[in-house]
Amino acid sequence: MSRGDEGRDVYREFTEAVNMKPGELSTWLETEESKHVGWRKGTKGGESVGHESGRKIIDLLRRKRDQLSEADYRHMRKVVGYVRRHMAQRPSGDVRQTRWRYSLMNWGHDPVKAPLPPPGGPSRKALERHGAPPKARRGPGR
Repeated sequence: MSRGDEGRDVYREFTEAVNMKPGELSTWLETEESKHVGWRKGTKGGESVGHESGRKIIDLLRRKRDQLSEADYRHMRKVVGYVRRHMAQRPSGDVRQTRWRYSLMNWGHDPVKAPLPPPGGPSRKALERHGAPPKARRGPGR
């Protein structure tokens, strides 16, 4: 895979994992719920890692792809990894008012909005346009 292909894949996975718009995420980050979840590095009472990431995500979403640096792509991979790991830990029951959801929202993903597409699979937009591919095209054992 070429470096350009990897960047394109990272960008696609990032934009699928982050399902909140910049303004929506910015508004969320101002709430008390947002400020009271997540792991805080360093001194007690500082900003959580997820909250800091949310501010970076807003910046990334507002920039054009040709303005993104290697550090930006590293952060995008970090966001995708976080969202995928935490989606796999979904608690049972109604998650609308849980710390689990609030933490994910700090990372730009609202799990109540839409499911996350599988890694390497069709994009969320493609699934919305065309639905799941017919079973005959899904490959063996799927």
